[in-house]
Amino acid sequence: QVQLVQSGGGLVQAGGSLRLSCAASGRTFSGYAMGWFRQAPGEERAFVVGITWSGGSTLYADSVKGRFTISRDNAKNTVYLQMNSLKPEDTAAYYCAASNTIVVVTTARRYGYWGQGTQVTVSS
Repeated sequence: QVQLVQSGGGLVQAGGSLRLSCAASGRTFSGYAMGWFRQAPGEERAFVVGITWSGGSTLYADSVKGRFTISRDNAKNTVYLQMNSLKPEDTAAYYCAASNTIVVVTTARRYGYWGQGTQVTVSS
């Protein structure tokens, strides 16, 4: 069992930055690809970015390329999402998730463990 605890998020003006963290505990973090998803009211949960266990490969949704950066520190069992140049359309609840896969997957059902979610609100 992997427990994921998120921190960060909040309210920021358009153009600002936020960093989300996701700390894993319980069963070993080893071997899990990690992803960030977001869900706005009335919409489905959508893939934002993912990273392989080694950190050697990442995959970004087109909407966040060049603005968001995912990273992980396996020694700390933590994955980060740095969000820059935030836009009002980035407003959503953000979730980190762990997938027992070698590659990054973009489908939510492939992720077996989820964080509790954290709200990001970008004002115009």
